[in-house]
Amino acid sequence: MKRCSIIVVLTLIAFSAVVAQEDQIPPPRRAHPQKVGALGGFTTGWLFLDAKPINSFLTGGKAGSVSEGGVFLMGGAGSAYIMVVRNFRVGGVGMSGSVSSSALDPATGVRRDAQLKAGYGALTFEYVVPLIERLDLIGGLALGTGGIDIILRKSNGTQSTWNGEQASLGLTDISSTGNITRTLSGKFYVWIPSVNLEYAFLGWLGMRAGVSYVGMSGPSWKVDDNFDLLNVPSGVNGKGWMINLGVLVGTF
Repeated sequence: MKRCSIIVVLTLIAFSAVVAQEDQIPPPRRAHPQKVGALGGFTTGWLFLDAKPINSFLTGGKAGSVSEGGVFLMGGAGSAYIMVVRNFRVGGVGMSGSVSSSALDPATGVRRDAQLKAGYGALTFEYVVPLIERLDLIGGLALGTGGIDIILRKSNGTQSTWNGEQASLGLTDISSTGNITRTLSGKFYVWIPSVNLEYAFLGWLGMRAGVSYVGMSGPSWKVDDNFDLLNVPSGVNGKGWMINLGVLVGTF
């Protein structure tokens, strides 16, 4: 009987120690909660488009080549979480940028300027995967429209006059025209898959960095937004890989 009493006492002491220890152990961490809210901010990108076909066209017209190292784009992006699908958000993004060149013919004094603009606007669909505290992995797809503009300018350094502008319309001798500007615009459907990392420095401030591919299809070309432009090589477009970087505010 005495032995049983000792066993009961020891059991109660052990049980009390376990209960006391459990009170000191924090509860297990729950799974990542469903994200809610919205965010938006400033975003940039370096688009590595293929400028070689464009430079071939420019140099063939005695203009200077634009940089083949890519185009720096700037713009904004925003999105909001929807409750239908866990950690899924829908939003929009718009970005644009340009590079330019100048060439002067010393024999004739004619200056030729060229500017290449690229940009797009699209709806975004993103799925967020929390990795660790404050850090998320985002897989996304943007669908919209975009394109490139090739702006061509030629000047012989003379002042523009009423009669000179009349000459540019071909009503008189076209060779007397002093200044000419043409804009070749290519409009495309845009599809952009992307992978980004987002890190929240604060509960309302974060940074995004990642990579995406800007795909463009279904081109439609115009001259000065009025006249159809035919026989444009398929290689003249604004598609290519892009490095993304942005600063966002909102709910992370």
